[in-house]
Order: sequence, then structure tokens, then C-alpha cells
Amino acid sequence: MNDPKTIYLSLGSNLGDKLFHLQNAMFKIANDIASISSVSSLYESASWGFEADNFYNCCIAINTTLPANELLLKLQEIEKKLGRERNYYGGYSSRTIDIDILYYGDEIIESDTLTIPHPSLQKRQFVLKPLSDIAPQFYHPILNKDTRNMVQMCKDKSSVTKTSLKLHKTREQLFSKLNFIAIEGNIGAGKTTLASKIAEDFNAKLILEQFADNPFLPKFYEDQARYAFPLEMSFLAERYQQFTDDTSQFDLFKSFMVSDYDIFKSLIFAKVTLQEEEFKLYRKVFNFMHKEITKPGLYVYLYQNTARLLENIKKRDRDYEQNIPQDYLEKINRGYLEFIKGAQDHNTLIIDISELDFVASENDYDFIIEKMVEYSCGK
Repeated sequence: MNDPKTIYLSLGSNLGDKLFHLQNAMFKIANDIASISSVSSLYESASWGFEADNFYNCCIAINTTLPANELLLKLQEIEKKLGRERNYYGGYSSRTIDIDILYYGDEIIESDTLTIPHPSLQKRQFVLKPLSDIAPQFYHPILNKDTRNMVQMCKDKSSVTKTSLKLHKTREQLFSKLNFIAIEGNIGAGKTTLASKIAEDFNAKLILEQFADNPFLPKFYEDQARYAFPLEMSFLAERYQQFTDDTSQFDLFKSFMVSDYDIFKSLIFAKVTLQEEEFKLYRKVFNFMHKEITKPGLYVYLYQNTARLLENIKKRDRDYEQNIPQDYLEKINRGYLEFIKGAQDHNTLIIDISELDFVASENDYDFIIEKMVEYSCGK
């Protein structure tokens, strides 16, 4: 087997959510081709050779044994998946993503489909400046000059500005900047399942709501008016204690925390179940506790329509849940949406999963993760 070669790639975007397109391309390269060993800063530059919106540009390094022509095909597949439409009539055009191979180790390659080193890299500051971040002393095998020298000698005087935006090698690294992700949803929405999958896939500390032993819950479903207040108060006390304990003890071997609930759900459920005077008293206690707890960096709300919720509740076959009325679930859904609408201090992402099955379908699961990535890129 051949030894892996260090490959330097240039990435650019000037259409739509440019930061997300670049970040998503990097994740697909890491997933489909090879892990990323180095990432440059993110630069902004004017479009080169045509009039259009400014580009975001970066360079990355990967190590792979994949032959150069196979690598090119895989990169073109990624471009196509991300909406790249190639101009086959010549000339430059705007694009969601552009991925170029700059160097393939120190090899010189000339074929009908590929020229390496990239024939124009020494002419473009938007390539050279990010490349100098990760390969300042790498020598061009034909020009026999390193990247720093080529930056100084380049005749391109267009503006290339380093931004404060950051790109991440992995989704795990991106999510870690959020510190804490809360997955929320109605009864039966799948929040525990999703939180568990995220924890396993992205090395997160998993925080699960503990409610099975609450003695008031089965009684509440039999007689809501009588048991609503003791149920909500006991839930609040349990959640506050657990939440405080779990979120204050960060695991050094985990990248971030993910939970299948946020303590704010206590207020949402209480508003639905309690009488007006009971709720006023409850809210005073809640506000006191809420000041002390860790707030999520990302709050993901899984929306499912009532019919799907009832299907899911029936499947998981918890005796005390089987008689939950439809209008109760609808009130909870409205309560969450009203909370989200008014919660300006929460970074909230709503994902409609009524037509998704992220347990059975890997594509549906990837769709949810991609939505989380897209939202997180802007934070």
C-alpha cells in the first residue's frame, strides 16, 4: 500500500450561506475522503475575474492514499451535492462551493482532467494567503519557491481580508463551542433517542431526564385537576436538582453536553396543567431556580404533529401514557411554540420531523444534524 500523501485543497463560496457551505464541504470531505489535519483562517475577497458577491476562502490539508484522479471525482461529487452548477461554456461564475486541488504531495501531474500543482495558485492571493497559514514552507515543485515567497512575489493586488469567523475540522468540534445542546419536544417526539444518538456520535456527555419514579405521574393522567400542582412541583424540584448536578460537573473526556430536556419545559407544562393562581405561585418558585442553572447554547425543538405523537406513544407502550388525550398534546405543542416565540435569549432551532424517521433512516438523521450544523455556523 502506498504511503498517504499530504493534499492541500482550496475552498471558496460566494452564494447563499457561504460559511455553512464551506463548513459543510469540509465535513463531507472528512466523512467521504479523509480526516482534515489543518485548517486555515477564513478570508474574504472580491470575486476574481467577474463581478459578483465577495467570496469566503480557506485552505485545508488532508492525508490520503487515494489516487489524484479519484480524489478529483470525489471532490466534484461533493460540489454537486452542495449545489455547485458548473459553467461548461467557459468563464467564471458564482458558486455555492468551489474545491480545487492545489498540491498532491510534491507530485507533478498533467492529464486531460487534472493539472497539479494548480496552474494558477501562484497568481491568486485568495489562495496563497490561506495556504500560507497551514503550509508556509511548502515548496512549489516546479517554481521551487515556498508559499511565503509566492505571497510576496504575487502580482495580484486585490483585497484579501482575514475574518474573525472560524471553521472546524469536525462536527464534534463545532458542537463543542456550544458547550450545551438541549433537545426538546412534546411527549413522544423522540428527544431522548436523538440526544442519545448525538452523544454517541459526537462524544458528548448525555443528560437524560429522570421521571419514571415520579409517584404523581400515573395519578395525574387519571385525575389531572387533583394531581397537577403536586406533579409539577415535584418535577420542578427533581429537574432542578438533577440539572444543577449534571450540568455543573463537566466531563473532561467529553466535548460538550447534550440533554433530552431543558428545565424551561417545567414552565411550559405547568402553564397548560395548572389553574391561574397555582401557576402564579409556581412561576415565582421557577424564576428563582431558573436564574441559577446553565442555559443551552443551542435549543433544538423537535416538532411533530399530534397524529405522529399518538403513534409514537402507542409504540413505546407505557401504561400510564396510553390515555393521554389529543387536546392535551396539542396544548403542549402550542405552549412550546409560544415559549419559543417569546424566548429571545434562547438560540432556538425548530425542526419539523413529522415526516421523518431518524431512527430507521440515516438520511433523516443526517438531515437533522445538517440543520444543527447550519444553525450553529451562524452562532
